[in-house]
Amino acid sequence: MPTETPMPRLSTRIPLALTLALLCALPVQAQTDKPFLAADIEAASYNGGDLPSGRSALTTKVQVLLDRSGISPGVIDGFKGGMSQSAIMAFERRSGLPIDGVMDPHVWNLLQSFAAQPATQDYTITAEDAEGLAESIPTDYAEKAKMPAMAHTSVAERLGERFHMDEKFIAFLNPGTQLVPGATIKVINTGSRMRGTVARILVDVNTRRVAGFDAKGKLLVDYPATIGSSATPSPSGSHHVATVALNPNYTYDPRKNFKQGDNDKVLVVPPGPNAPVGTVWIGLSKPTYGIHGTPTPSQLFRNQSMGCVRLTNWDAEELAHMVRANTTVVEFLPQGVTIADATGATTGTPAAPEQPLETPAAATAGTMSEPAAAPAPEQPLDYPDPLAAKRAPVEPVYENTSEEEANAQVPPADPLSDALTGALPDGFVVPPVTEQP
Repeated sequence: MPTETPMPRLSTRIPLALTLALLCALPVQAQTDKPFLAADIEAASYNGGDLPSGRSALTTKVQVLLDRSGISPGVIDGFKGGMSQSAIMAFERRSGLPIDGVMDPHVWNLLQSFAAQPATQDYTITAEDAEGLAESIPTDYAEKAKMPAMAHTSVAERLGERFHMDEKFIAFLNPGTQLVPGATIKVINTGSRMRGTVARILVDVNTRRVAGFDAKGKLLVDYPATIGSSATPSPSGSHHVATVALNPNYTYDPRKNFKQGDNDKVLVVPPGPNAPVGTVWIGLSKPTYGIHGTPTPSQLFRNQSMGCVRLTNWDAEELAHMVRANTTVVEFLPQGVTIADATGATTGTPAAPEQPLETPAAATAGTMSEPAAAPAPEQPLDYPDPLAAKRAPVEPVYENTSEEEANAQVPPADPLSDALTGALPDGFVVPPVTEQP
């Protein structure tokens, strides 16, 4: 998984959506990439100004705290990039701060509510972590269909998804350590998963964020996404969640979908994290459209799409446990209308910042001290990590294009993009995780 594209400080004098689009279209810049270790992440402190360019321990810590707060930065890789910048904007939006995507003392102080736990942790690789790996994932669908599973291709990829990390970042934090069973390595401590019932989802093609709200309008989760481009747009208007499936098969049917190469027969691609729709399919009432995972989480802001909404596998799985079929409404905001516009959030130049605060010794993870104008996010609660569960294949998913086809069809200069599409029978739902009585 390639690392996130670094991006410079946003200017509040340029429309934020346009700024994000232009910056995310830039090529990856050369980085000095000075080495740092887990101890440097723990010791990182904020002394004012924006986040440093390139990769840094401070940006890593900020990404971790954003992730714990329910505002996903996508993959955690230590880079000041497009996804992290959009996450800061989303955090500012929820906190009632002016939205400029620039790190400041206001943001840092509020993030300390999620800093009670260390940002990193030790993890000892198990024999199971190294089992069932695929040597590679072919691009041809006939070859994919012959495989037992669309499995991870390395221990690094598997652990990257479990700990929300870019797989190369695991090697960066553990120089010289072989990722083999028995080895103890440093990984990100992502904290608890978010829980609650998402009643309304807003899909924002302008800032490429997907936000989930409860029935009272409180923001529960906010994710970076690939969303349909102007050439192949996502659906417009309001729809609802019709189906939810974890670890679905993917059915290739050239009569319903696209035609790939010489494949002219129906093919069933087995499930797995490297499947065309990743590990999750959330089908919408609009036929052949949905929200789903991806085998390439680091490329969410660079992939192209035929109209669906693609999230990281871990974000998609979290959301799948929070939506309700035939109840959760999904609204696709039109071009020019952002989540901030739709919710009446503030934009503009920040007020004079307060002095940065030290991390509170008694801070409680999952809580947040916010301005009176913005409600605190829901307390994150634990539930079993779906990536660790052995799930049986479910109903097949159909898409109308492959990731490769979409990339070829959408102009490379158009930075807005994502997803694959599919459909499951109405009413097919994986039961949500609930409290035991």
